[in-house]
Amino acid sequence: MNLVLTKSDWAKYPFVPEATEYIKALDLKVDSLARPEFEPILNRAESRVKEALLTNPPKVSYLEHDDEVELSSFPVAVLIATATADEFIKKRYALAEARRAYELLRNEDKWKVREVAKAFGWRVNVVTNGAPVPRIYDLKLHFVDFLRNVKAFHESNWKLINRTMLNGEVYLTTQEAARLLQEEIRRHIEAKLQAGVGFTLPPNVAKRVEELRRIRRERFRGAPTIKVEFTEKTAVDAFPPCIRRLYEAAVSGSHLSHAGRFALTSFLLNVGMPPSKIVDLFRSSSDFNERMTRYQVEHIAGLRGSRTKYTPYACDTLRTHGLCPGEEKLCQGIRHPLTYYRRKLMASAKKTRSADQE
Repeated sequence: MNLVLTKSDWAKYPFVPEATEYIKALDLKVDSLARPEFEPILNRAESRVKEALLTNPPKVSYLEHDDEVELSSFPVAVLIATATADEFIKKRYALAEARRAYELLRNEDKWKVREVAKAFGWRVNVVTNGAPVPRIYDLKLHFVDFLRNVKAFHESNWKLINRTMLNGEVYLTTQEAARLLQEEIRRHIEAKLQAGVGFTLPPNVAKRVEELRRIRRERFRGAPTIKVEFTEKTAVDAFPPCIRRLYEAAVSGSHLSHAGRFALTSFLLNVGMPPSKIVDLFRSSSDFNERMTRYQVEHIAGLRGSRTKYTPYACDTLRTHGLCPGEEKLCQGIRHPLTYYRRKLMASAKKTRSADQE
């Protein structure tokens, strides 16, 4: 069955090639945004980015009764978010648009989901009647495309070993395919937002850009330069390379995988950082949700659920998750990041004592 995406579909998924070509044909210039007839498009574009900043978790709504505005406002929203030159705004907007797409895709016909997936070069097919798999599955995806988009997932049901796979194809429900597409779409939009703006914006557009910066400053005050107050037992300089990289990523607001968040959180708890300080550390993340973050941190700390305090991943497990940046000299012979930390602290203390004796 061959399915053609309609203009209404383009309004839902404005990143597909057909939507991009339609926008190009309109020959919409930046200077045109200063004209009154483009006000509805500009208003909607601004609201898309605003929604990303004001909703938690971030999500952009879908206005289904005006395809033209909904479709045309997407590239303008990308322009506005890019013009803020704020990595937090850009990442949060990309995530919000990706979550919008997920909510729409999960309720679509499997044939339409396939067409959207093909826009990203996915090798994907619809599961037909008579396939030798349970009827719950709607789509089958080449395992390479599956693995590319599952990196951020830590749940066991996403591990390839736990999936139904035949002839190199992983079987998925429509909802699972939509969730994988969310990751693909997030990365796609993030890439668009890195282009930069090399021209002067019309005053009415520049004013909206500044308004978004104001919202970001007030709602996420201090997020980009967050400083965590460590206890005396915690020394960042003694962190092993893997944890140091995760810590720096968290401070900068970069996206961490579930495995990365667990590795960092469990390590920090075990070297003496209070749960509240760890929650603050993640506050600069574009997908920060305080209630969920606090619950997860307290669960790892043994304050909820089974009341078991978790220990960090061993080095072998960190390598399996792709979290080991490569060994440095002190890593040799060490199998656990806490061992590295303790040795580094002892070496530092020894060096300090030697200096005091001289």
